[in-house]
Amino acid sequence: MPRIFDNIEQSLLPALRETLQVADHADFCVGYFNLRGWKQLDSYIEKWVGGEGHCCRLLVGMQRLPQEDLRKALSLITQGTGIDKERKVSELSCENLADKQKKAVEAFKNALKRRQAGKSDDNWRDDEEYM
Repeated sequence: MPRIFDNIEQSLLPALRETLQVADHADFCVGYFNLRGWKQLDSYIEKWVGGEGHCCRLLVGMQRLPQEDLRKALSLITQGTGIDKERKVSELSCENLADKQKKAVEAFKNALKRRQAGKSDDNWRDDEEYM
């Protein structure tokens, strides 16, 4: 039976840790991924052998990008209402968030490559650039 985690009454992190402690692989599909959260699970996954059937697979994606939803909503606002300037600022902010998400994904891929190459990742930091 599936369990629903609301992080109020049911917290996801302890359940994930318990599961990963006895697992030898994992598949995750999420709409959003934050690198700071990965650091909470990293030590469990690092112990696995790696390779087909003994690794962690992570699929990150959404049906639509957030900036697409924002643009669609803003397009409903008619021209000349005096909100055009605010609309432009909102669009730019959304594009900035999308750029940061791309940088974070790239940083994660680079960290995985370093791990696979046997290089330590002790210097990983929560960089404002990626958050």
